Amino acid sequence: MKKIVAFVPIKLNNERCPGKNTWRFSDGTPLMAMIQRALNQCGEISEKYVFCSDPAVCEYLEPGFTFLQREKELDGPQATSQDIISSFVKKVDADIYVLSHATAPFVRPDRIACCVEKVSREGYDSAFTAEKIQRLLWSDGKPLNFDATCVPRTQDLPPIYSELSAAYVFEKDVFLKTGRRIGEHPYICVCDGVECLDIDYPDDLVIADAIYRKKQEADKA
Repeated sequence: MKKIVAFVPIKLNNERCPGKNTWRFSDGTPLMAMIQRALNQCGEISEKYVFCSDPAVCEYLEPGFTFLQREKELDGPQATSQDIISSFVKKVDADIYVLSHATAPFVRPDRIACCVEKVSREGYDSAFTAEKIQRLLWSDGKPLNFDATCVPRTQDLPPIYSELSAAYVFEKDVFLKTGRRIGEHPYICVCDGVECLDIDYPDDLVIADAIYRKKQEADKA
C-alpha cells in the first residue's frame, strides 16, 4: 500500500498580507484550520504535517496534524516552492505527497480526495486543483486567446487552467527526477465558485469572512 503524506507549509511573516495564515474568521476560526479540516476528511492520507519554522504555530494545529520544523531560511523572499518541497521530502519519506496551502480556505475535501485517487490508483503521476478560465484575455495590448475581428462567445473559447493552491499531489519520483510538483501526466481537478478564492491580500480576507459567515448561516438553516 502506498504511503501518502500531506503537508501544509506555513510562514508566519507574510510580506503582502502580514499574519494571514493565523488570521481568524469572525467566529474565531483560524484561516489555516480550514485546509487542515479539509485534509482530515481525506481518508487515504496516513500522515499530515504543518511545516513551519516557528513552533508558535502549534497553537493552530488541528487534530491529526503534527508540527514539523523547517529551516528559517525557507521563510525568506528568495525561497521557492521547490526549496520547501525538497526540504520536506528529505525529512519525511512517502510514495505520494499532498501539498496544500492555507490560502485556499473553501476548497471541497472531495476535490483533494479526487487528486489523491487519480495519482494513487488511476495512473496519473500528479494532480492539482485549478480554476477553468474562459474569458477574453489580452497581453501586451493584443488579444491573447481570440481574434478581435471576430469575437467569440466566451463559452466557445478554449479553456485555460489557472493553478489553485488547494492541492498539489505528486509521486516522490516525479519530484526527485524533475524538481517539479506537477509531472508529465497530470490530472487537472477543476474547482469553481468560492473554491477559487486564494488569499493574497488583506482585501481577500474581508471577502473570505463574508463568504464564511454566509456559509455558516446556510449550515444553520
